[in-house]
Amino acid sequence: MTERTFIRWLEDLRGEDTNVVGGKSANLGELADLDVPVLPGFSTTADAYDYYVEQTGIQEAITSQLDGLDVDDVSDLRRRGERIRRTITDASMPPDLESQIVERYDELAARLGIDDPDVAVRSSATAEDLPTASFAGQQETYLNVSGETELIDSITNCFASLFTDRAIVYRENNDFDHFDVKLACAVQKMGRADLASSGVLFTIDPDTGFEEAVVIEAAYGFGEPIVKGTVDPDRYTVFKPTTGIVEKELGAKTQRMVRRNGGTKLEPVPESRRDAYALSDDRIRELTEYAARIEAHFDRPQDIEWLVDGELDRLFVVQARPETVHGASEETVLRTYRLTESADELLEGVAIGNAIATGSVRVLEDLRQMEQVEEGDVLVTEMTDPDWVPVMKKASAIVTDRGGKTSHAAIVSRELGIPAIVRTGTATTDLRTGEPVTVDCSTDVGRVYEGELAFDVIEEAVDELPETETDVMLILGDPGRAFALANLPVDGVGLAREEFIVTSHVGYHPLELIERGEQDRFVDALRTGIAKIGAAFYPNDVVFRLSDFKTDEYRNLEGGWKYEPEEDNPMIGWRGASRYYDEQFREAFRLECEALRQVRADVGLDNVVVMVPFCRTVEEGERVLDLMAEYGLSTESMDVFVMAELPSNIVLADRFAERFDGFSIGSNDLTQLVLGIDRNSDHLAPLFDESDDAVLRLIESLIETAHEHDRPVGICGDAPSTIPEYVAFLVEAGIDSISVSPDVAVETLLTVSELE
Repeated sequence: MTERTFIRWLEDLRGEDTNVVGGKSANLGELADLDVPVLPGFSTTADAYDYYVEQTGIQEAITSQLDGLDVDDVSDLRRRGERIRRTITDASMPPDLESQIVERYDELAARLGIDDPDVAVRSSATAEDLPTASFAGQQETYLNVSGETELIDSITNCFASLFTDRAIVYRENNDFDHFDVKLACAVQKMGRADLASSGVLFTIDPDTGFEEAVVIEAAYGFGEPIVKGTVDPDRYTVFKPTTGIVEKELGAKTQRMVRRNGGTKLEPVPESRRDAYALSDDRIRELTEYAARIEAHFDRPQDIEWLVDGELDRLFVVQARPETVHGASEETVLRTYRLTESADELLEGVAIGNAIATGSVRVLEDLRQMEQVEEGDVLVTEMTDPDWVPVMKKASAIVTDRGGKTSHAAIVSRELGIPAIVRTGTATTDLRTGEPVTVDCSTDVGRVYEGELAFDVIEEAVDELPETETDVMLILGDPGRAFALANLPVDGVGLAREEFIVTSHVGYHPLELIERGEQDRFVDALRTGIAKIGAAFYPNDVVFRLSDFKTDEYRNLEGGWKYEPEEDNPMIGWRGASRYYDEQFREAFRLECEALRQVRADVGLDNVVVMVPFCRTVEEGERVLDLMAEYGLSTESMDVFVMAELPSNIVLADRFAERFDGFSIGSNDLTQLVLGIDRNSDHLAPLFDESDDAVLRLIESLIETAHEHDRPVGICGDAPSTIPEYVAFLVEAGIDSISVSPDVAVETLLTVSELE
């Protein structure tokens, strides 16, 4: 009879060995061929697990506990699960299996040159890490295991964790036979992340499915607190084509898991380290390169765990598995959620799952209260842990005080299609059981509103749409929507507004931040917002409009009253280009230019085009262009457009064409100034008409003159989004691009195609 194989070295394994050693161990072996650093070790096999069950005679006892199980009866599930796990751990390891494990452990010790080396013992299920199923967090991992006795106990406990409550529920819900899934154990040298950092990453944006982003979460110490959602990690977003860092968000990182007395414990992170990022920019890029290599090899998005060994000062990948929500989806429908009512905002946090849901709040203090959750409740708790899976599927939404976008609970929430908001800080104290709320995760900032609000779900097919000669582009202000809209079949962004970024993510007048010495805060927020939009639509153009606040709008920002005059008519006052070179404002303009310089040079997004708004004269335009060059934005390597929103821009279009690379029509301001109407005046509202012949003739004139000078013309006003016949006029006039709001993009594309 052929001798049964109970142990395999990791370096001898490949991806096709999943049935032999489980998904985790097989993938670790596969990584060895990719020049990806993996900690040395070995794996027990599925055959070893089967042998354990056979030799101990426990299968009948397990089967009897599963007979008649109703996974919706949480109390009964808990009792049965505890009995099964106790049955497995109370059994004794067969002597011949134990002998093989100990022998291989001794060989690993010899390789490392360490007696009784500390190892990590990680569960590896044979149905784990499949492209269409995620067993994330369902089985256990044991850290700092040292010596033969601890090793055997840890492996036995891993075997038992195949029957955690959440694993039982998952198999039942996904039609896996409980005895068709086997449990192997990866045994690896213990990486000293307690002396450095660790975390999780996705090679795809896990909420929107945007494929060109790597999203990394990092914290100090071992990674278990990130996975379980007990620590708020840093979050970094990297653009894969350039390895440029799009966003860095500092997490609280108040605790870290470290080694103590042969085990692990949570300890406070010193205040001085909480305000520092857990990974350097160089480490972020190194990790991104490994991630891209792994994704390319497996030809699908990946969910990867990693650590930095503080003793060796080296980065290691400790797990790679397929991302199972977007990676397995073949859906070609873009689903956009939009609130149609407003109410008081109760709190906000990090959004998980690009959706909106409503329901009654159910605040739970701990796992023992799970039976209280009813179908459609909004589950509110301190943190969502994989142990909560049996009731997560009952909830319409989940809101937690803590946790990150890559925690196991977040992964399961996405897989179940449940929107969640994590890292609110105060959800369990601010929300009350029984109160109706709306959970809005339609952007990357999740918000909870009072009451059950109405919302629309807009579905748009995004495949097999016609190509058009006239570019159809987007008007976009909120960077949080960019990744979700990236699959729209548009030709880029014709207007990206700075104002939304400043009001939503800064809130301060830029001169106020300069006075406080906090100008980096302004630059970082602007850089991140621009980079998100630029990355989402790369390599198509993203036309970013420089600041166009009016004085009354600037006064509404924190500290704005100190720097802004009171004007009788801000609409035609100190705005746009006239501010940039003014001695009172030019230092604020320098910050805008620096943010744009970083987006293009550091992140590598050379598709970002700059647009100058409200430029009254050609001479004014020249002053702005010279100042941009002085501040590091060379117009020799970058296109700069001018907004055509004043009659002077069109009357002198030939001269503006000599200074700028293109035009973008601002139909709102153009109509205001052609007809002499304050567009904010209620009395004159009936006269405000972007279809007036005077406005249309000027647009036709601009297109004709611009084309004579080989300059493109687009439009970024509201008219094409709100006036159906406007698109027909623009196409007939020969415009080069039409920018519209995302909700009418597909409709506009089809209209343009028919007209052409």
